[in-house]
Amino acid sequence: MNKIMSDKRIIAMYTLPALLLILTLIYVPIVMTGYYGLMDWDGIGAMTFIGLENYAAVMTDGAFWSSAWHSFLLALFSVGSLVLYLGVSLVLAGNVKGADLFRKIYLIPMLLSSVAIAQLWMRVYHPTNGVMNRFLTSIGIENPPLWLSDTSIVLFAIFIPIIWQYAGFYIIIYYAALKNIPKELEEAAKIDGASPFQIAYKIKLPLISGIIKVTIVLAVIGSLKYFDLIYVMTDGGPNGASEVMASYMYKLAFRTNDFGYGSAIGFFMLVMILIVTYLIRRATATKDEVQY
Repeated sequence: MNKIMSDKRIIAMYTLPALLLILTLIYVPIVMTGYYGLMDWDGIGAMTFIGLENYAAVMTDGAFWSSAWHSFLLALFSVGSLVLYLGVSLVLAGNVKGADLFRKIYLIPMLLSSVAIAQLWMRVYHPTNGVMNRFLTSIGIENPPLWLSDTSIVLFAIFIPIIWQYAGFYIIIYYAALKNIPKELEEAAKIDGASPFQIAYKIKLPLISGIIKVTIVLAVIGSLKYFDLIYVMTDGGPNGASEVMASYMYKLAFRTNDFGYGSAIGFFMLVMILIVTYLIRRATATKDEVQY
């Protein structure tokens, strides 16, 4: 077996299909997107080469930078929500009664499509019949907010269902990491008189720091390219108040048929995500990982 696996031709035969699949589905589309960004193209007719005009236009497009700011706010909100997810996971991992039931409940949003979640929360936010405004009215608030129509709050109103949608995903990741910590470490800390808070802060969190870093990167990348729920709930409105980069790119490419400019925005998004990911990796890099 070792002789076979040391044969470079055998290794190439096993890896070639995966490499071709990755090349076809990932790298070729990236290159083609960057290429289309150099063109003036409506998606159907002939393409006209215009060089870097589309990319230069992106740099001075106020609407794009406004949508980029909204995407970065969502990323910050998502990273902040990881603290809540981690807290819930610490409680669930502490052998709390009914933990299995709660873990299943938190996973329910993951079983729903983004469209279903959007429709659900649109009804929650309904100005007259929604659960939210009915509750506010019942406690004496005469003019509850128009959650999806008020430009000052619509963005944060949408952030809530997004955070709810992915709660189960991150809670399960943290829960699995915490349950993988040897019980002997926690028991030794208890014998030494450590409080539950000290055990969580000084033992458990350092031991899962690698997982925390991964989830930060996942949350940021996912937020910067987020599209579906926002598209269904508000379509970037009102007046662009909830527009994000992906929805802005979609509108330009598929509604105004400006595929060249839409491709330039898509390629620009990729570069931004790569830069942000690199900065996060550098900021969270440590020389030594805690081992157990």
